[in-house]
Amino acid sequence: MSRRLEDARILMYSHDTFGLGHLRRCRAIAHALVEDYRGLNILIISGATIAGAFDYRARVDFVKIPSVIKLRNGEYTSLASHIDLHETLKMRESSIRHTAETFQPDIFIVDKEPMGLKGEVEDTLAYLKARGTVLVLGLREIMDAPHLLEAEWKKNSIMQKIDQYYDSVWVYGPPDFYDPLIGLDVPASLRRKMDFVGFLQRSVSRGKTSINARKDNYILVTTGGGGDGSDLVHDVMNAYEADPTLTQKALVVLGPYMPAAERSKLVQKGEAIPYIEVIEFDNHMEELIDSATGVVAMGGYNTYCEILSFDKPALIVPRVKPREEQLLRAQRASELGLVDMLLPDQSVDPTIMAEALKRLPSRQPPSKSGGNMRLEGLDHISQTVGRWIDGRGSHLSLVGAE
Repeated sequence: MSRRLEDARILMYSHDTFGLGHLRRCRAIAHALVEDYRGLNILIISGATIAGAFDYRARVDFVKIPSVIKLRNGEYTSLASHIDLHETLKMRESSIRHTAETFQPDIFIVDKEPMGLKGEVEDTLAYLKARGTVLVLGLREIMDAPHLLEAEWKKNSIMQKIDQYYDSVWVYGPPDFYDPLIGLDVPASLRRKMDFVGFLQRSVSRGKTSINARKDNYILVTTGGGGDGSDLVHDVMNAYEADPTLTQKALVVLGPYMPAAERSKLVQKGEAIPYIEVIEFDNHMEELIDSATGVVAMGGYNTYCEILSFDKPALIVPRVKPREEQLLRAQRASELGLVDMLLPDQSVDPTIMAEALKRLPSRQPPSKSGGNMRLEGLDHISQTVGRWIDGRGSHLSLVGAE
């Protein structure tokens, strides 16, 4: 049953420089919250170039800020090549601040980057803290290898700033899977603010049907946003070319951020393999995963939540640089028996990849591994938000359900 909240507002920030992960996570949380609370309005600030390609429920909207692209080496550049990075960041910073001043949120949820891209959210955090907004930092269950995260955070005193600004830190995973701040020197005051909410469960959206929906027996190959996914797709196609006994149908989703040259090369290569169908993008990925016999992926956070949510046998080939987040997640999930894993240097061998693909459809689903998948994240967040808003004075008091 959904309860009614009188004009409660939540602002979310998702920097989105490379891939779709942050936006898709914010959108999943926003949709779950508006379903549970009528009268709640949510606005997502996003830097994703394709923020508008997804559909949003009533009372969830987004504000698009100028896009910045993260290059493979970890550096940033403006999407608009004629505007320099410094100017783009200034525009983003003032848009974020202006949106917060106009929207006047009760809760502000920041995804993954504690001070935003290059510190662009700090000014807004200071402004909202002064006016009593509840400030929440949402962290993936795995951020990066400790030495990489520590180097990144130390130079900008991030740990102290998280403690100074934020009221709560949500970790989007269970405490027994991974600790995102492992190996870092975390102040006790910050540890007390950490709430391990569980993985964020995904579901198929009602009434919307993907134009790529299929009823046959297929494995889904997905690289998320696709910006660095072409190696995995080449590896899968090479395995099919090398092994005539590999006749399992596969649906390959390249991702909207795959560079055009790579994309056309893979479309052409896929056309020559009778068992493979290649598509570029689908904004209803949940549906494609739900109908698949098994999933081959790089194992970013959202795809991993979908594999667990729809209980699919999975083969993960993680990205190993510049971040080690996917590698650490795949190693931990494989250790718990939830997925199979190949490292990129194994995946590139067509014989090894072909064997892994042939095994996949008969692999036990994650639920049979005996591990608790802990998919209560959205429920936990919803209860927390309800509690906070209940206690926010008379203008936010709950009125009985209609």
